[in-house]
Amino acid sequence: MAEVVIVGDAAEAGALVAETLADLIAERPDAVLGLATGSTPLTTYRALAETVASRGLDVSRVRGFALDEYVGLPPGHSESYRSVITREVVEPLGLRPDLVHVPNGDPATIVTAGDDYEAEIRRAGGIDVQILGIGRTGHIGFNEPGSSFGSLTRVKTLTEATRRDNARFFDSIDDVPTHCLTQGLGTILRARHLVLLAFSAAKAEAVTRAVEGPLTASVPGSAVQLHPRVSVIVDEDAAARLENADYYRYVWANKPAWQGL
Repeated sequence: MAEVVIVGDAAEAGALVAETLADLIAERPDAVLGLATGSTPLTTYRALAETVASRGLDVSRVRGFALDEYVGLPPGHSESYRSVITREVVEPLGLRPDLVHVPNGDPATIVTAGDDYEAEIRRAGGIDVQILGIGRTGHIGFNEPGSSFGSLTRVKTLTEATRRDNARFFDSIDDVPTHCLTQGLGTILRARHLVLLAFSAAKAEAVTRAVEGPLTASVPGSAVQLHPRVSVIVDEDAAARLENADYYRYVWANKPAWQGL
């Protein structure tokens, strides 16, 4: 089963994950990070930037792969995930931009873009730690309900619910692209460690269905149950519906410190 860690707030979660990532970078300077976008991982990225600076870590060889990208938004658009990753991860951490990859959402090359991205991940030796959020529909990455557990990077059509959720980043929902290029569930499951973050009561149902519900394509996040090393880090509100919350707290409180996440 997934390791579930219940923390006080997003800042505490960010500090916890940042230490894990910093330890990885210290041990493996060319570590490969899987990068989620959206508001959920921001505290992790901010804490990691502070930790990198305070520990004087060399990040010049660290590589990264974004989970997804909109189809049709130019890379320079402020809400393209290329721009978001540059703004929220590459620049604050001081990573080399050429070592941080984002799926190519250019319609002119979209037919081969998924296979091209899969090849890039393979050439990098795979992803060491994949950061994930979860949507209210249970999606991870842009793998909407119904996505195959064996799916690889490909074009997906976004649900209206997802487009409404993301409309806050645009002038209106009409500006939110209908299609995206996303790592598949099969791609995500190949990462060596999954770290799924969720905060607020709005995510409570999705977290419970993903962690404690049946394994089903209707809840893409439930795919994490198939992975041998998963850390699900949630605040009290996101954990509110977990049937085994007391057990998760007990396990974390009694976990040997040397094991980390």
